[in-house]
Amino acid sequence: MTPELAALAATALIHAVVMFLAQKHLTQDVGPEGNASPRDNLPPLSTSTERLRRALNNHTENIGLFISAVVIVQLTGQNSWFTATCAWVYVAARAVYVPAYLYGWAPWRSLIFTVGFVATFAMIAAAFF
Repeated sequence: MTPELAALAATALIHAVVMFLAQKHLTQDVGPEGNASPRDNLPPLSTSTERLRRALNNHTENIGLFISAVVIVQLTGQNSWFTATCAWVYVAARAVYVPAYLYGWAPWRSLIFTVGFVATFAMIAAAFF
């Protein structure tokens, strides 16, 4: 397995952990019945639940770009120390982004996001060279 694919696997694990945490917090707020419901009329949620749900949404929105970057690098055979480093920088940024969102680390959360975003596009750019 290439380092980029290993980073993609690690990203999937981070995604699963964030899903679990968001669901755990939601269940604490609304109970198992509320979590199993269509969630049309949820009561007000705790700040931590809302933040974890937004962090999960952000991760879901951005994982596609990272998957694209890994696939592009893999299919073009442009794997290098640079693309491997970028991939693992993305993983580290995503791993730190979740607690940054949960605990309201401003402006650090935005800076952490930017690091991961730039690393992703650096991988794509590297495939051209």
